[in-house]
Amino acid sequence: MGVAVSPRSLKTDEAQLITQQFASVTPENAMKMGPIHPTEKEYFWKDADSIVNFAVRNNLKIRGHTLAWHSQAPNWFFTDSTGTQVTKEVLYQRLKDHITTVVNRYKGKIYAWDVVNEVISDKPDEYFRNSLFYKICGEEFVAKAFQWAHEADPDAILFYNDYNEINPVKRAKIIKLVKSLQDTGIPIHGIGLQGHWAINEPTRGQLDSTLSEFAALKLPLQVTELDVSVYRKEHSARGRTNADTNTAFTAEKEQAQLEAYKMFFELFRKYKDNISGITFWNISDRGSWLDNFPVRGRKDYPLLFDKDLKPKKAFWSVVKF
Repeated sequence: MGVAVSPRSLKTDEAQLITQQFASVTPENAMKMGPIHPTEKEYFWKDADSIVNFAVRNNLKIRGHTLAWHSQAPNWFFTDSTGTQVTKEVLYQRLKDHITTVVNRYKGKIYAWDVVNEVISDKPDEYFRNSLFYKICGEEFVAKAFQWAHEADPDAILFYNDYNEINPVKRAKIIKLVKSLQDTGIPIHGIGLQGHWAINEPTRGQLDSTLSEFAALKLPLQVTELDVSVYRKEHSARGRTNADTNTAFTAEKEQAQLEAYKMFFELFRKYKDNISGITFWNISDRGSWLDNFPVRGRKDYPLLFDKDLKPKKAFWSVVKF
């Protein structure tokens, strides 16, 4: 069981909770492309190093996150000094240098990497997301990224990571990508299912089908970013409305979340031979990215520990079985 952390959280009373309750940490943002490599000739190691050093001191495993992701890739990656879009050859050299440098720095300390993150499109009629990586390089940049990561650390377990894995159309496209990598001998060793779910989604049937289809690929699965919103699932960002005024963690929300977590973990145990790890996306309800998504400024309570770091009822539904 793992948890996503920030350098700040390691300096608060959350640090003790991390070491008591979790066996693995994932840097929430510190190893993403923009934060760790802000300019072409500059790497910012401080935050990532602090997380790695904390984990090593406390005998925690580390999942690296993430080597190639469109959303937090710095603008300089894709343009030259005049602002002109770079060629495929230039982008490949930059990506190879980035992956090699970052993976080498933590070689032997990070046991697994999310190599490529979220390249599959959410649009039903589109395969790859139309990112700058894709526009410049085409589909092959995914295979290249895995090859370079494997060359830098042959012992690291390499994952493809994505969300909306419950959606059968998107799931089929993720499976298509993974199979294509497997069939061409690319070193992909696992599949990351993010698990940004809610009290009403996925249903038991949806999650069972999802885990069954991914398990058929015969690669280890990890739930990499688990949280369970106490609101009904929405997939697009929006502002708050009058309908969003009741943000208290009511008994009704607590019960619905308890039941959702209980069901999810029943299915995780059903597929225990396929699932090698589960990571929660943040430590406690003190703070979550869901406090600003999908509804900006609406407080959510998606985790197993409350703002006082006490276990919630959902915690006991997970650990008692």
